[in-house]
Amino acid sequence: MIRSKLLIAAAALAMGGVAWFAAPVKAQNGPLRIEITDGVIEPLPYAVPDFIAENAAATEYARNIARVIADDLTGSGLFREIPASAYIANVTSFDSPVQYADWKAINAEALITGAVAVDGNRLTVKFRLFDVFSGAPLGKGLQFSGTTDSWRRMAHKVSDAVYSRVTGESGYFDSRVVFVSESGPKDARQKRLAIMDYDGANVQYLTDSSAIVLAPRFSPTGDRVLYTSYETGFPRVYLLDVATVGRRILGDQAGAMSFAPRFSPDGGTVVFSLTTGGNTDIYTMNLATGQQRRLTNAPSIETAPSYSPDGRQIVFESDRSGTQQLYVMDANGGEARRISMGEGRYGTPVWSPRGDLIAFTKQNKGRFHIGVMRTNGSEERLLTSSFLDEGPTWSPNGRVIMFTRATSGANGQPALYSVDISGRNLKRVPTPGAASDPAWSPLQN
Repeated sequence: MIRSKLLIAAAALAMGGVAWFAAPVKAQNGPLRIEITDGVIEPLPYAVPDFIAENAAATEYARNIARVIADDLTGSGLFREIPASAYIANVTSFDSPVQYADWKAINAEALITGAVAVDGNRLTVKFRLFDVFSGAPLGKGLQFSGTTDSWRRMAHKVSDAVYSRVTGESGYFDSRVVFVSESGPKDARQKRLAIMDYDGANVQYLTDSSAIVLAPRFSPTGDRVLYTSYETGFPRVYLLDVATVGRRILGDQAGAMSFAPRFSPDGGTVVFSLTTGGNTDIYTMNLATGQQRRLTNAPSIETAPSYSPDGRQIVFESDRSGTQQLYVMDANGGEARRISMGEGRYGTPVWSPRGDLIAFTKQNKGRFHIGVMRTNGSEERLLTSSFLDEGPTWSPNGRVIMFTRATSGANGQPALYSVDISGRNLKRVPTPGAASDPAWSPLQN
């Protein structure tokens, strides 16, 4: 029953999520059934008691891991945690039989139990997921092991496994975000690259604030980052190794400006904008050979390219029609077709990892929006509206979009926000200070 409910919920998200919702209804003297009606997706109620500490050293980890799992699932907007104060049953052993009637009495539809053991600096987490209404486990139990320093990652892995079993889709919790950390007054802002867990934890800085940095982008394997830096006095594309923080400039064009880079799906090619002789076009570079190829050749400004997941097409923004609009062309260049047809200006397009949607920034009538459309430009939907929303990036499963939202005025600050593709569950992503230009990594290995 749980799986059926959330599969329908996931389908609603794919359709836009506005006109569908999956509501569990208890038939009189009968089993749980699913009723589809108009409205909003109803979060699935679940319980996640503190995990069992199998030795004294695991006590704090057991409690904290359960809390991170709860934050992940509830934060997705698809799950609603039942507080511990409502529990009738207590979980005292990982191997104890589940008292389904007690959990059903508090309307829990899913139950997550787990145990944690610590041996030196090694930590092991095991968990089980139960469908309360059917009175049976939902899949087999799983176990994850790692260092004690990686306990949050193991919690995210549990969350991803639960999310996947219930929705039938991959999760997005065991992922990272690279972004621009900002400080100082608005007219003298200092910027440096930073990386964090998707939920704002474990922030690390990749560059100092000696030069302005913009638009970081992860490689398909999450081990490298492309970004634009003004270190030389004008914008140039850099490639950075996340583990070593070693970096290098891409390309050797003297006096040229390069910016807005992104990796190809196989990680072997970079697509970017290059300005030479006052003209800005889109180029690709083979990272192994350094060979460049020009894809556009027009007097207009062509920028913000993004590959389709299969690597066959590129979406980009151009003012060739007189206003900033979105276009799609073959990955090898050639004729481009315009896909944005609404009022206003469109920019920063990003292809969904699922391949079905393109996210974008839209400016219209003094407001900024994050929106999505089909890859042919149809079914445009605006998910947000504010003084300044821009720069969308997709979660690894293509269900959530993170972006920059800035406030107005002399003291205005940028911050990171996320929203799901139905326009629901808008929330701020915690960062140590002002932040902009997020880019979501793939799931970690």
